[in-house]
Amino acid sequence: MAEFFLHHYEWIKAFHVIAVMSWIAGMLYLPRLYVYHATADKGSELSETLKIMERRLLRIIINPAMVLSWIFGLSMIDANPTMLSSGGWLHAKLGCVILLQVFHAFLSRWRKAFLKDENKHSAGFFRKVNEIPTVLMIIIVIMVIVKPF
Repeated sequence: MAEFFLHHYEWIKAFHVIAVMSWIAGMLYLPRLYVYHATADKGSELSETLKIMERRLLRIIINPAMVLSWIFGLSMIDANPTMLSSGGWLHAKLGCVILLQVFHAFLSRWRKAFLKDENKHSAGFFRKVNEIPTVLMIIIVIMVIVKPF
């Protein structure tokens, strides 16, 4: 299997980047929807519309993109396991990806709270947490491109 991955490495890398871009885009947009949802009246037309938008964004874009990001990323490591010993950059990147995964889980939890009209967070809270995927994305890109260590 590793030989297949190595032979198609550039395609796998391209699909990995596409999946990661989709995952990050969704992770940047969903908290923005939560900002609007936090200010909407419970049961209002806006609140109900946002529930639909949030569900679709998470289930149709964010979740599949996250799964594909992991599949293609791990496939690249399987094709080239020497990356694991080529310095700490990959370990730092994977640490940030795990933090991104944790943030993803929080987004899912918050969506369920909105769905039940049980949100406990303010719009300001969601504005602040919206910066988390941006910071993680910056670190990940620096680790992959610059490989500082």
